[in-house]
Amino acid sequence: MLEWGLNWVISTHAHDHLVLHAAVLERDGRALLLSADPGSGKSTLCAGLVHAGWRLLSDELALLELSSGRVRPVARPISLKNESIEVVRGLGDEVELSAVCADTTKGAVAHMRPPADSVARRAEMALPAWLVFPRFTRGGQLSVEPVGKAHAFMEMVRHAFNYGFLGASAFDALAGLIERSETFRAGYGSLTQILPEIDRLTAADRS
Repeated sequence: MLEWGLNWVISTHAHDHLVLHAAVLERDGRALLLSADPGSGKSTLCAGLVHAGWRLLSDELALLELSSGRVRPVARPISLKNESIEVVRGLGDEVELSAVCADTTKGAVAHMRPPADSVARRAEMALPAWLVFPRFTRGGQLSVEPVGKAHAFMEMVRHAFNYGFLGASAFDALAGLIERSETFRAGYGSLTQILPEIDRLTAADRS
């Protein structure tokens, strides 16, 4: 309930930002956004990327500053559900998870502690460079393909909490995000498939 309340407060009051349903991570000053419907594996992938060395900005809400186009961090624990809990626990002994709450409306829930560096750098924003629409399927094969800019724009309108409230300023902010970002759709069946592929995609764009 606390997590829901925090999301509600941010999405209904932070109107100097376009609020998007997306995880955000940063490397070398550039931000990677992961946006997907609930149950697509977004938070699990976010946790895997954090474990691989990406800086956590948020696992749930991307706050896109209207005036600059940068993403503001909301570094808090990563929410994990059901099978994802053991997947993330298996990443290594250094992963710190809360106790599991087993009787929620969403099933079992636990939270991964954000790295101290991510919390310490919570005022350090990042400019978007990549936007990925992930989709986990149990036993699935790796499939990564570019997404057209117009399609990516409309997909992100659907994932925006305050797009209608902000009007033209939301359009401009989202258009800027899409224009400066490489956009991909990624299907996968495990973190061992998708993590190296994201490294490859982002490394190619950084070189």
